[in-house]
Amino acid sequence: MTRLALASLRFRAAASVATFVAVLVGCALLIACGGLMESAIRLGAVPQRLAGAPVVVAGSEGFKLPDEESETVAYPERAGVDPSVLPKVAATSGVAKAVPDITFAATIAGDEPGTDVLFGHNWASAALTPFTVREGAEPRPGQVSLDEASADRRGAEVGAPIDLVVGGRAETFTVAGILHGERAIDAPALFFAEDDARRLSPRSDKVDAIGVVPADGVDVDDLAERLGAQLSPGASVLTGDDRGAAEYTGIGASRLPLILLAAVFGGMVLVVMALVVSATISLSVRQRQQELALLRASGATPAQAHRMVVAETMAVALLGAVCGLPAGALAGGQIFDASTAQGVFPTQLVFHQGLVPFAGGFLLALGIPWLTAHFAARAAARARPIQALSEAAIPTANLGPVRRTLGKAFAAATVALAVATMFLDPETASAVGGPAVLTGSIAAGLFGPELVHVLAGMAVPVLRRFSGGAIAVINIRARARQFAAVLTPLTLATAIALGNIYAQTTQSEAATAARADELSADVVVSSGDRVVSPDLATRLRGVPGVTAVSSLVVSKGWVEEPYDGNGSDPSTLLGVDAQTADPVLNTPVAEGSLRDLGGASVALPRSEAEDLGAGLGAKVTLRLGDGARVEVAVVALLDGSSNYPSVVVPAALLAPHTSTGLASEILVRGTGDLASGVRQVAGPGTTVGDGGVLAAEFATGVDVQAWISYLLAVLAIAYAAIAAVNTLGVAVLSRRRELALQRLAGATRRQVTRMLFVEGTVLGVLALALGTVISLFTVLPIAIATGSVLPSGPIWVFVVVVDAAFLIVWPVTAITGRLAMKRKPVDELSIGGGQ
Repeated sequence: MTRLALASLRFRAAASVATFVAVLVGCALLIACGGLMESAIRLGAVPQRLAGAPVVVAGSEGFKLPDEESETVAYPERAGVDPSVLPKVAATSGVAKAVPDITFAATIAGDEPGTDVLFGHNWASAALTPFTVREGAEPRPGQVSLDEASADRRGAEVGAPIDLVVGGRAETFTVAGILHGERAIDAPALFFAEDDARRLSPRSDKVDAIGVVPADGVDVDDLAERLGAQLSPGASVLTGDDRGAAEYTGIGASRLPLILLAAVFGGMVLVVMALVVSATISLSVRQRQQELALLRASGATPAQAHRMVVAETMAVALLGAVCGLPAGALAGGQIFDASTAQGVFPTQLVFHQGLVPFAGGFLLALGIPWLTAHFAARAAARARPIQALSEAAIPTANLGPVRRTLGKAFAAATVALAVATMFLDPETASAVGGPAVLTGSIAAGLFGPELVHVLAGMAVPVLRRFSGGAIAVINIRARARQFAAVLTPLTLATAIALGNIYAQTTQSEAATAARADELSADVVVSSGDRVVSPDLATRLRGVPGVTAVSSLVVSKGWVEEPYDGNGSDPSTLLGVDAQTADPVLNTPVAEGSLRDLGGASVALPRSEAEDLGAGLGAKVTLRLGDGARVEVAVVALLDGSSNYPSVVVPAALLAPHTSTGLASEILVRGTGDLASGVRQVAGPGTTVGDGGVLAAEFATGVDVQAWISYLLAVLAIAYAAIAAVNTLGVAVLSRRRELALQRLAGATRRQVTRMLFVEGTVLGVLALALGTVISLFTVLPIAIATGSVLPSGPIWVFVVVVDAAFLIVWPVTAITGRLAMKRKPVDELSIGGGQ
C-alpha cells in the first residue's frame, strides 16, 4: 500500500502541492515562534562596555509577586545596586578586582541621543571594557574623556572645550583624553572624574552595576555561584550574555512581550494550520471516495485503504516539513528583526534559535497532518463500497453528531468570551476577547457545509439575474462540503484581520485619548534624550504669563501593601508636582487635595483605593519601577472616568527611581505668548512644543505595543490566504470532468468561466460576511470594555481586507479554471480525472 500511495501522488498534483505548501509555511512559522520563545527564556544581550568583566553584579532581576512568589516580573526601570555591596564583592574569595559602574544621561551637544543606552560613566568603569588612553590622560574634575569614535566624529582634541548635555543641562567640559577600546562599542562612551560622575548622576545613592574580574585560575561560574550565595536577594549575579541586561535598559522587560508574541502567535499558527491542513486533506480524500470504493471492491481491507491515504499525506507532509526547516530559520530572524526595528525589543537583544525550536516545529508540522489524515481516511476507508460510490456522486451537506456538537461548543465559547470581555478592564479584555476570532472561525469551519448550503440558497433570487448565476448556486449547494473547505480559510483570514486590527486600533485610540486627557499643558518642554534639568521647573515659574509648572515622570509599578494584584501588568505611575489652582492634572479629585502631593504621598484612583481598603490618610507601600519600596500616605482619591487610571505620586519621589533618574518633560500652563518666553529660559538642548506633544508621545508608546498585534494579523492572514489558494485550486482542478460535460452539453468556455467566477464571488462574499460577524465578537466587547462603546479605526483596513479576499479568489479561479479546461472535453473524459 505504501508503494501504491507513492505512485498515486503524481495523479493528485494539486492536492499534494496544497498540502506541501500548508505544511511548509506552518513548520516555518512554528520554528520562528520557537525561536522567539527560546530568546525570551535565554534573554541574552552581548555586552560591549562591560565585556571586560567576566562577572557583573547588578540590581534585582524583578518583582516576586506576593500572590505567586514563584513568578518574577522584570522591573521596567534599571535596578541599581547599593554601594554597600561593593566591599562585600571585593572581599569575596577569588575576586581580583571589583569596579563600580555609574551611568547617567550625557550626550555630546548635537549628537542623536540614545533611547536604550546612557552615555555618561565614571572613569573607573573604563577598565570594564577595557578602554586605554590613546591620547591625553584620565579626566579630572571639569574634564571628560571620549572614546575615539566619538572624538573622531566630533573632531575633538585633547585640551579643547566640548559642549555636552548632561542630565538635561548644557555644560562645557575640557577634553582630557581620547580612549581606545579593545572591542567595538556601538554607543558613545563619555567618562568623567569620579567626583563629577557622582555629582552628575541623579541616582547618587546607588551604583548601576559592579564589574568583577576573577583572580588568575578562578573559574567564572564558581565565582558567580559564590557571589550569588553571599549577596542579598536584592542583587543578581550575571555572566555570559546575561551581562547585557546590566548594560542596556529594557532587556529584562523584553521577556514578557517575547513570550506573548511567541505563545499567542504560535497558538494561532497551530489553529490556522490545523484548519487549513484539515480542509485540504479532507477535501482531497472526499474527492477520492469513488477511487477508494473501487479499491475496496477490488479486495483491499479498510486498514489497507486507511494506510494508503495516510502514507500519501505523510510523504508530502514530510517533504514540506523538511523544506520548512531553513524557511523557519529565515522567518524567525525576520520577525525578530522587524519587531526590534519597531522598538518592541532593544536592539542589543540577541535572537536565539537552537535545536529545540527546530525539533518542536518539525514534529508539530508532521503531527497535525497525521492526525488529520488519520481521521479523514478512517471515515472513507470504513465506508461500504456502494455507500462510498453514492456519496461520491451526490455529496451531502449534513453534519455528523460529533461535528455538530463540537461546532455548538465552539460557538458557545465564542459567545461566552464576548460576554465576559465586556465586564473586564481594557488590559484583561484584550487577552480574553482576542481568542473569540479563533473559536468563532473554528465554529464556522465545523458548520461550514450547512452554512454554505443555506446561505447560497438565500442568494438564489439575486444570482438568477446574472449569467451563470443559477447553475453556480446549484453547484455550490450540491458541493457544499467541497466549497466549505475553501470558505474556512477565507473566513479565518477575514476574522483575524478585522478582529485583531480593529480591536487594537480601538484600544490604542482609547488609551491615547485617556492619557492625553489626563494631563493638560499649553507648552511642553522636553529634550532629545528624554530628560530635563531638575532646576528648570523652578526657573520656568518666573516666566511672564506662567500660571502653573510641573515636572512629568512616567513609569510603572505596583501597590505592594496591600497588594493590588496587577502582577505582570503593573500600574502606570504618573509623577507630577503638587497642583495649584491651575492644575496640569485633569483628573477630578473626589477626596483630599493634590496641593498636598509632596514628599512621601500618593493619589489613588478611588475605585482602586476602595478595592485595597485604603482611604484618605492611609499608608500604602509602593514597589517602584527600579524595585525600591516606598511607604506613602494617601492624600487624594481621584474620580476619573477613564478605564486607564494612573497612580499619581510626586515627581521628585518617582524620578530617582527611573532609568534616567530625571523628569522626562516639564508641563507649563499660562496665558499669552508662553512659548517664546519658555524657550529663552529653557536654553539649548531642549525642545519646546505645544500640548499635542503629549498625545504624540503616548500614541508612539501605544503604537509600539500594537506592533505585536499587527504582526500577528499580517502573518496569520498571509497563511490563511495561502490556504485559501490551495483549497480553491484543488476544488476547481478536481472538476475537470464536470466542466468537460458542461462544454459537451453546449456551454462555451466563456460561460463556464463566468460560472466559476460567480461561484468564487459568492464564496468571497460569504467569507467576508461570516468573518466580519465573527470579528465583531471580539471588537465590540473590547470597545465596550474600553468605554468607547463603538469600535474605532481606519475604514481603509476593511477595504483592504475586502480587496484581498477577491484578489485571492478571482486570480486563482481564472488560472485553475484555464488549467481545468486546457484539454478538449472529449479528451478530458477519455483520460479521467487526476488532481
